[in-house]
Amino acid sequence: MRLYKFTTIKPIKPLTPPQARINALKQQQTTAKTALSAERERQQQAKATERVQKAQQALAKARLP
Repeated sequence: MRLYKFTTIKPIKPLTPPQARINALKQQQTTAKTALSAERERQQQAKATERVQKAQQALAKARLP
C-alpha cells in the first residue's frame, strides 16, 4: 500500500459584491446562450417536420389520379 502526500484544501474566500455581480452576469450569459441554441434547434426541427408533412401530402395527392 502506498502512502501519498495529502495536501490541505485551501478555503475559498467569499466574493466581494462586484465580483459576485460579474460572476452572476457570466452565469446568465451562459444560460442565455444555451437557451438560444436550444430554441434555434427547436425551430429547425419544427421547420423540418413541416417540410416532411408537406412533401408527404404532395406525394399523396400525386398518387391519387
